[in-house]
Amino acid sequence: MSAKLFSPFTIKDVTLKNRIVMAPMCMYSSHNEDGHIQNWHRTHYTSRAVGQVGLIIVEATAVTPQGRISPRDLGIWSDDHIEGFTELVSMMKEHGTKTGIQLAHAGRKANLEGESFAPSALAFNEKMKTPKEMTKEDIAETVEAFKKAAERAAKAGFDVIELHGAHGYLINEFLSPLTNKRTDEYGGSAENRYRFLREIIEAIKTVWDGVLFVRVSANDYHEEGLTPLDYVFISQWMKEQGVDLIDVSSGAVVPAHIDIYPGYQVPYSETIRIGAEISTGAVGLITTGIQAEEILQNERADLVFLARELLRDPYWPRTAAKELGVTIEGPKQYERGWI
Repeated sequence: MSAKLFSPFTIKDVTLKNRIVMAPMCMYSSHNEDGHIQNWHRTHYTSRAVGQVGLIIVEATAVTPQGRISPRDLGIWSDDHIEGFTELVSMMKEHGTKTGIQLAHAGRKANLEGESFAPSALAFNEKMKTPKEMTKEDIAETVEAFKKAAERAAKAGFDVIELHGAHGYLINEFLSPLTNKRTDEYGGSAENRYRFLREIIEAIKTVWDGVLFVRVSANDYHEEGLTPLDYVFISQWMKEQGVDLIDVSSGAVVPAHIDIYPGYQVPYSETIRIGAEISTGAVGLITTGIQAEEILQNERADLVFLARELLRDPYWPRTAAKELGVTIEGPKQYERGWI
């Protein structure tokens, strides 16, 4: 028996051996607030490559020190970070896994000493500090930081770059009318609120001709916020700029109640995939091979992104294959116990 979950997927010149993606998940494990790769990262990511995940996207990695979510986030704001990522990429690729990195800026959700930055001076909630409204100079410097980060990711050998435009972090804050109250060319209309992301993509394209994903929060869960239909148009703009796939998540730009159930974000992926005619990834409480296969067979997404399930089971591809009655090749060292 064949399964679409275990069929190859090619974007540009990158072919994934299957449709299983490890979603970026912060490990908060860098030491000394320096953003460097540690042994934990080497073990954590490489074990999922041994487990036969098709694409592993390294956690949200800050493009500036003040863009970290926490003091222990990974960083790629310095050339000193390249060596650690180069080693990590090599370790993952030894097992036939393609590699990605999520470039991020936390915006007003940075939990750090000192100032945080956002499109508008609005705190996320009463417990968090009020951010500084970014000047045009701040915006230009941040766009340049994303560009430099992409350049470093290319030097490290990554196959895929993903921009973190979701979960209430800086790019998402510019996109949503709930968090962007600017009156200049970066606020107001949907096109203006997209300008920051547009400039980041344009800048990255000058140093990166590889595969480019963008993670979005396709639903703000607020009557005055963005919906999946709004993201159809935003995704069309991204497609015109050469973005290859939309990683479709939701929420977290403002505090909101979300009804969570298995596959609750899959309809958003399907809406964007059909409406914008662009490849998408589905994520969110996807836990079984049967569930993942249904998503792909019904063309609701092109890739399946797994997060917590891969924390629980680094060898989830094998688990899913057995569930679907499929045999997949594992590491030769594990042959006696793999089948």
